[in-house]
Amino acid sequence: MRRHGAALALALAAGLLPLAAGAAPQTAAANGAACRDGIATFVTGTREVSFSVEIADTPDERRIGLMNRRSLRPGTGMLFVFQEARPQSFWMKNTLIPLDLLYMDASGVVRHIHRKARPMDLTPLPGAAPGDTDPDRLMVLEIGGGEAARLDIAPGAILRHPRLPQDKAEAPCR
Repeated sequence: MRRHGAALALALAAGLLPLAAGAAPQTAAANGAACRDGIATFVTGTREVSFSVEIADTPDERRIGLMNRRSLRPGTGMLFVFQEARPQSFWMKNTLIPLDLLYMDASGVVRHIHRKARPMDLTPLPGAAPGDTDPDRLMVLEIGGGEAARLDIAPGAILRHPRLPQDKAEAPCR
């Protein structure tokens, strides 16, 4: 699986990522992480929150995801990028840590969040809430379980990322 090690090293060297375990992600305004492949920035009301992300954009990378990881540092995650928006459903097979799954449509709007998914659970975790009239999702972000609530990321938050179609993005890259 491709690990964006160079982007992570660059982000750490530039002070874009917290170094201490338990440190909160920084705001985009403070860290200058407006639109980079290895950074997922969420616009939530009056602030922006950024995560350093690994990109899973091939079938093998998406199949493996965060399986068999024993930990996930705060402020980090994995961004699953699909070729086209369609209904998505994940499970936690061989995933050892609880995760929050944030499901985004093609414009980058968070449409559904599955909070604190249980490790090793094979129950499907659909990307749309019951009754959602547009269940298609282009991206899914996995972060540590409880991070979305702690950072006040809720449905309606907007992702800024270069892999979104910029002509449709609610928060296009600057």
